[in-house]
Amino acid sequence: MTGQRRIVARVLSESADHPDVEAVHQRAAKLDSGISIATVYRTVRLFEEAGILERHDFGDGRARYEESPEEHHDHLIDLRSGTVIEFQDNEIELLQAKIAARHGYRLVDHRLELFGVPLENDAPDADPGDEAGTSAGKSNDAESGDGSENASDSSPDRD
Repeated sequence: MTGQRRIVARVLSESADHPDVEAVHQRAAKLDSGISIATVYRTVRLFEEAGILERHDFGDGRARYEESPEEHHDHLIDLRSGTVIEFQDNEIELLQAKIAARHGYRLVDHRLELFGVPLENDAPDADPGDEAGTSAGKSNDAESGDGSENASDSSPDRD
């Protein structure tokens, strides 16, 4: 592996968020100013084809990436802030398996991406134009079947 690909791999492995290619390039260029956006695109594609990376579409028009997880998780995407929350919920997993079986299938894989807005912004007296009450990235109090959430800010300027 070339030195520049190693840098791209390092940037991706150190990412706490789900960066797009442009964010990966910005972070990699801080380590090696000679890394071109084309190199990052090629490297990300190779890593994706090799199963090292997973590509996600969180509805913002950009492909986002994360290292292929060792354990399965799902995503909840805040449509206002872009925050991506990773979670696991045993009830959802069991329900999906039951649904597949009901239709005559054994579930072998799935991807679940939920899109939402913070509940505090849905209050009847809340001003719809007021985004100040949004608690972006502060979602560790969300319920899940086993309590294992991990909020990951998706902003590209976060290292």
